Amino acid sequence: MSLPDYTKISQGIVYDPANGIDGEVRDIWILDQHIVDAPTDRAIRPARVIDAQGLVVMPGGIDMHCHIAGPKVNTARKMRPEEKRRDKQMPRTNIAHSGTLGSVPSTFATGYKYSALGYTTAFDAAVPPIGARHAHEEFDDTPCIDKGFYVLMGNNHYVMQSLMQQEPGKLKAFIAWLLNATKGFAPKLVNPGGVEVWKSKQAGNVSGLDTKVDHFEVTPRQIVGGVARAAAELGLPHPVHIHCNNLGMPGNWETTLETMRALEGHRGHITHIQFHSYGGGEGDENTFNSKAIPLADYVNSHPNITVDVGQVLFGETTSMTGDGPLGYFLSKIYGGKWFSADTEMESGCGITPIKYRNKSLVHALQWAIGLEWFLLVQDPWRVVMSTDHPNGGSFLAYPQIIRLLMDSTYRRDILKTCPPEVRQRSSLADIDREYTLNEIAIITRAGPAKILGLANKGHLGPGADADITIYTPNENAEVMFEMPRVVIKSGRVLVEQGEIRESLIGKTLHVQPLYDIEMEADIQKWFEKYYSIRWRNYPVDLSYLHQSCVIPTRHGDLQG
Repeated sequence: MSLPDYTKISQGIVYDPANGIDGEVRDIWILDQHIVDAPTDRAIRPARVIDAQGLVVMPGGIDMHCHIAGPKVNTARKMRPEEKRRDKQMPRTNIAHSGTLGSVPSTFATGYKYSALGYTTAFDAAVPPIGARHAHEEFDDTPCIDKGFYVLMGNNHYVMQSLMQQEPGKLKAFIAWLLNATKGFAPKLVNPGGVEVWKSKQAGNVSGLDTKVDHFEVTPRQIVGGVARAAAELGLPHPVHIHCNNLGMPGNWETTLETMRALEGHRGHITHIQFHSYGGGEGDENTFNSKAIPLADYVNSHPNITVDVGQVLFGETTSMTGDGPLGYFLSKIYGGKWFSADTEMESGCGITPIKYRNKSLVHALQWAIGLEWFLLVQDPWRVVMSTDHPNGGSFLAYPQIIRLLMDSTYRRDILKTCPPEVRQRSSLADIDREYTLNEIAIITRAGPAKILGLANKGHLGPGADADITIYTPNENAEVMFEMPRVVIKSGRVLVEQGEIRESLIGKTLHVQPLYDIEMEADIQKWFEKYYSIRWRNYPVDLSYLHQSCVIPTRHGDLQG
């Protein structure tokens, strides 16, 4: 009888906040794809020992908000050929495919680069339901990481119709059906109601939470509250994921505050919060300022709300968003290429290249406001690191953000390169807080896992997925986090010293919430009347998923 094939990570300095472990020297045992208790049989010897003495051991990183797959990402890749010509490409090896880099990397490069940073899971933040099949096909082409996506619903005609008709049961059934049909993970609201106004009126948008959407006679406040309530009743592991109205506009902090209030106590995640925290008058750069303090105060006192930051980094990138009017607005500012799409019955899209400059007062304030959010939220379990990749910058900048959070001297040195008005219009210069390694492990690993409801990720306890990153300590946190010593995914060593040793296609994480099946008759009738695709061809078959992983709701899952 053969003995189990264990791997042992020996004597690492372990940071596992979910299990209360803060820099303790420990062993970690792996069997197959999971972390397990150390075997009690002394005769058992591990098949492989990874010597981690003096090294930092953390769970694999989780990026809970990025844009890495689906129609808009593929369009952005085609839109930036100059990046493909200019930037270095990843060469093909016996293990890895070749891949192009730039602000919108290819599928292969995306998976390899995430893994090389110590990230093992990523969620695309905005996929239109009709584009779900496309997203799954790209996921099947993205190696080394587990992934999932949020489904755009904030401008969906059936959602707004259900709210207009005051039929919450119909709304709840439709959300559950849509998540099942797309094999998605959570409902996503982007500029709720505003994109529909943009699509129906030239250069239109909503001005606030109480603007009515023509034809449907509903408001963004009703959309936010209705979907948040339905998500809670469905028991979804991750609540409604919200991109607020008026993103990027001076004075939008009041809209953001009203969006938080519109949740009415239900759980809600406000995404890329930096872009929604601006004071000042519209079109007046002289009054543009940070409103991170009052918004962070509200978050600190309301535990139902979580945020990710959407940190801006200086340099060239690509803006891609389901917020069609925002894409148009940015194209007018930057005067370059622009792409806009009207996704039938569901959403919109805007894509344009942008460049953030540290000498620009607006851009420098955006950079400072993002850091304020990290430093002002008192509970690190409720703020998550993101760049809204690639909108604020590439995920490849995460090590630099970690250094900015852990080193106040470095932070102030960068602040000195910005216009002096930044210190007057934000509180960043007055904040001395520095993150610890344990807090970094929370905002990049344990916190996202908790917010997403991923019981098997973000920690190193028995039963967890064996997704582990080992780092070499360095006084410069950017150096430490930009090249892990070892990255383990599903129990297999994928990266050593920055080199890909093995490749795999990870799991697709999705939900299957229960709903009243009799509601499908009404959905089908509406669908066949308005859509250009047939009802039977719309749902994504499980065969499109390389490996399905259903994350349970609180009320159980569909069987069969």
